[in-house]
Amino acid sequence: MMNRKWTSTIGLSVSNVSLRLVILTAVLLFNTQAIFAQEAEPLKQKVLERVDSIEAVIEEMATKLWDYAELPLHEMRSADLLISKLKEADFDVETSVAGMPTAFVATYGKGSPVVGILAEYDALPGVGNEPVPERKPRADGVTSGHGCGHNIFGAASVGGAIALKQLMEEENLKGTLKLFGTPAEETIIGKVYMAKAGVFDGLDAVIEWHPGDDNEVRNQTGRAMNSFEVEFFGQAAHGAADPWNGRSALDAVELMNYGVNMMREHIKPTARIHYVIPKAGDAPNVVPEYTKVWYYVRDINRDEVDKLYARILKIAEGAALATETTHKVHLMTGVHEYLLNRPMQEAMQKNLELVGAPAFTEEEQEFARSLQRSLNKEENGFNDKIQPLPDKPGEVKGGSTDVAEVSWIVPTGGLNVTTAAEDIPWHSWAATACHGTQAGRKGAVVAAKVMAATGVDVLTRPAFVQEARAFFLKATDGKPYQSPIPANQEPPLPSVD
Repeated sequence: MMNRKWTSTIGLSVSNVSLRLVILTAVLLFNTQAIFAQEAEPLKQKVLERVDSIEAVIEEMATKLWDYAELPLHEMRSADLLISKLKEADFDVETSVAGMPTAFVATYGKGSPVVGILAEYDALPGVGNEPVPERKPRADGVTSGHGCGHNIFGAASVGGAIALKQLMEEENLKGTLKLFGTPAEETIIGKVYMAKAGVFDGLDAVIEWHPGDDNEVRNQTGRAMNSFEVEFFGQAAHGAADPWNGRSALDAVELMNYGVNMMREHIKPTARIHYVIPKAGDAPNVVPEYTKVWYYVRDINRDEVDKLYARILKIAEGAALATETTHKVHLMTGVHEYLLNRPMQEAMQKNLELVGAPAFTEEEQEFARSLQRSLNKEENGFNDKIQPLPDKPGEVKGGSTDVAEVSWIVPTGGLNVTTAAEDIPWHSWAATACHGTQAGRKGAVVAAKVMAATGVDVLTRPAFVQEARAFFLKATDGKPYQSPIPANQEPPLPSVD
């Protein structure tokens, strides 16, 4: 009995000691985090000042990128511009990354932690416009345009990286900074093939942003997606003299599209399916022997996309059988949904509130209202408020992004900053017009500051980095990244004329 009592007492003592150790460890960890946080704040103020000091450089990059308006995988001048600014700032730059001439990685420093910043710079076809609040094609004849604001995206990311590098150098901060020049986001190509090639491996955190019509930390996942082409091969014949000798590849495309459109009744409302026909034949009196249809299929996650994709492939096969043609499928690219990381979100929210939203003049607000008026939209102007970070992820909305692939490799955080008038059509001439103005470029400075400040968090707060990593490992269940595209597939580079 005495032995039992003694053992029980000893057990209680051990438990008390363990509990005290846990409490002491927690207190020390809390105090350590508090110390790091206190040390980070003066550094953040310094890095914000560094961004202010290079504001003219950021504006120059945003303006030139807007002028270039180069399409996906054609961004030669755009990439060269950003590379030149990074080299001037003493970054080491690797070009033609992952087999793409307009992809690059700029590096400064060495060792851990390793922080990455993403930059985009491609434009969209057919949405070029003068920077005015009405539909007015560019005087120089350029028909493409930055209807998604990637001119501001690239400029802000490079500016933020340069400011953070300057701080690292001045304050002797240890770690590695990498700026990733990622082409062809509009066609969901660049980061997909960079991810497959292992370009984003070994990072501790990635910071990104996107132009928008509000100021908020990213809190919804977007949609997973497959982009693929289906080619049909038939037999040409005279459309009037001997059509019975022909087998129409166009009939196959039309039959496939009809089947997919019938399928829409039987898919979930979260799904999105859209297509164009890049090749539909050459002349009405010739039975088309070759056609091509290009599809996007999206849903809330990879599993749902894979199911839809499998069904559409059956429809394509059926269309070929029905028309006595043959067909070939080419999966060009695919992405996951964006994997949110709560610690990264919370850090970016604090830094967004620290920096503040862009401040617009009355003249700039009138520009936005005039643009909204021409589009029959409510005349709210530019949004200059910061949205709070909700407790839970928001409802899935919008399209897809190849940033998602990065988010499944490394903890990633992103935000939107106002660069365009509220509620105007995105991917349109109106968005292009906004992104060519001083008002639009103000968002680049804000974004550069938020990214640089978040970079300070990564470089100076090891507990924060560990917390983001732990969240990431739990969300991925520790499973390694798996690219949606075949391992041996090369990037779909444009043909050389």
